[in-house]
Amino acid sequence: MKRIILMLLAGFMVCCFVGTVQAKKLVVACDTAFMPFEYKDTKTGKYVGFDIDLWDAVAKDLKLDYELQPMSFNGIVPALQTGNVDVGIAGMTIKSKRMEVIDFAYPYYQSGLRLLVRADNTDIKSVEDLKDKVVATKIGTSSVDYVAPYTTKPIHKFQDQDAAFMELVSGGADAVIFDKPVVEDYANKAGKGSVKVVGPVYAGQYYGIGFPAGSALRKPVSISILRLMETGEYNKIYKKWFGVEPQ
Repeated sequence: MKRIILMLLAGFMVCCFVGTVQAKKLVVACDTAFMPFEYKDTKTGKYVGFDIDLWDAVAKDLKLDYELQPMSFNGIVPALQTGNVDVGIAGMTIKSKRMEVIDFAYPYYQSGLRLLVRADNTDIKSVEDLKDKVVATKIGTSSVDYVAPYTTKPIHKFQDQDAAFMELVSGGADAVIFDKPVVEDYANKAGKGSVKVVGPVYAGQYYGIGFPAGSALRKPVSISILRLMETGEYNKIYKKWFGVEPQ
């Protein structure tokens, strides 16, 4: 009986919260260039991607009004801390340092890091081969912390991963280490023939939707994500952007 009462109270609180925020337009921060999770469609001028579709499905499920606020990735956590945005969805890895200052909803994507080199490279087969190599990646991401112990050279850090990929292709870096889906997408599409992925998946990670600490949004959004997974809507969105069903 006590468990039933607690469940009813939790449901009541979620309903009350949703009713309150329906009248407010939420500001949702997203990355400006994180293909295929979020990026600007050159034909329509709109932001599209897996994250965009997932958040839109959550918003429709909870009847939330929102507007996207594209920004550089390393500005999203500070914007959440100061309350300048209500939500952050940008392929953000759930890690302890971030959890100290913001809250995360239920994890929505399992990722990791992949290593990318030029197609003709024969020296680099894993992170253990990066000691005297120049590595490029995106500033403010978990890949910076992960690769630091493996190289003695300064890490080339860029505002977006496309610049890191160009640094590799142009010869300014020996390798790029970054999030698995983004690296694989680039290797199979824009960088096909000029780069290749080497080594295993490193540092298994989970992405989460971020909120200001103590935000009442976290719980209903977590429930909504689980509901989308149960109904199959999540699978449809996943297959649309990655071409396969989630494992």
